[in-house]
Amino acid sequence: MKNIQAHESVLELIGNTPLIKLNHITSGMKGSFYAKVEAFNPGHSAKDRIALYIINEAEKQGILNPGDTIIETTSGNTGFSIAMVSILKGYKCILAVSSKSSEDKIDMLKAMGAEVHVCPAHVPADDHRSYYEVAKRIHEETPGSIYINQYFNQLNIDAHYHSTGPEIWEQTGGQITHLVACSGTGGTISGTAKYLKEQNPNIQILGIDAYGSVIQKYHETRELDKDEIYPYRIEGLGKNLIPSATDFDCIDRFMKVTDEDSAHTARELATKEGLFLGYTSGAAMQGIKQFDEEKMFTDESVVVVIFPDHGSRYMSKIYKDEWMEQQGFMDAEKEAQKPITYVK
Repeated sequence: MKNIQAHESVLELIGNTPLIKLNHITSGMKGSFYAKVEAFNPGHSAKDRIALYIINEAEKQGILNPGDTIIETTSGNTGFSIAMVSILKGYKCILAVSSKSSEDKIDMLKAMGAEVHVCPAHVPADDHRSYYEVAKRIHEETPGSIYINQYFNQLNIDAHYHSTGPEIWEQTGGQITHLVACSGTGGTISGTAKYLKEQNPNIQILGIDAYGSVIQKYHETRELDKDEIYPYRIEGLGKNLIPSATDFDCIDRFMKVTDEDSAHTARELATKEGLFLGYTSGAAMQGIKQFDEEKMFTDESVVVVIFPDHGSRYMSKIYKDEWMEQQGFMDAEKEAQKPITYVK
């Protein structure tokens, strides 16, 4: 039919996410600040990029065939993206999910037709109950399956090297001076940083880590310190192991942020910028605040921050006053959301 302007599927909408200027939450800071808002991907997160890229590469290499099963370890977002791609390409999808993931994320995975195995979050990575080990076991027991293994997959880095990095360089006209991004698997920050550093090695790459994670100390010492590990609440940020999908050599600095500060900063992004985003986006913005306190930026700085996902996946957590109160995150200085008025 003529003159119908339509995409073949939602997969064509992955990437080319907008760069949006931050005008209010950065008031008083030196520099100009722009957000790469990955919630505009069809799966509402940056993980759409790696899901499509890795699956396409597996098809090219002949290791993924029609009717096969895709297995992955996920805190939720990668799983959603893989489930979405699997639906459209005709694959089965089995996901090992951390119990730290919000109920919203787990329900979304079920809604996308995935088989979901929820695994305890606060166990060692090599524990047979961890989501890493559960995914490996399911892969070994499932004929005709592939295990994406995003934490140790070079294609995780390549996906962002070929998409996120070039997009940011083009959108800023090559003027970017600092990139701020959270580090979980490390694929987003590493792939984007690799491309940007090739264009201009003076660009500063600033990673965000969580208290309770080993990433920052490993970057500084190249040693895994298990004493750094303790439970924390932010999803998709930091790790209790060292992912090979993190290229530590291309990252200049790390900054650790707290669960509480990150939750409130995510809420602040909604009320000041109209950006309804996830917990890790709050963490990334909180990192910018802390870097600003250290005088990291100047009036000439052009700072791009990657906001990884959408706030709808955290309605039962950071956007729910009761959850915030249960965590001890609410006090007289941190006002709850405005109450709902029911008209009878």
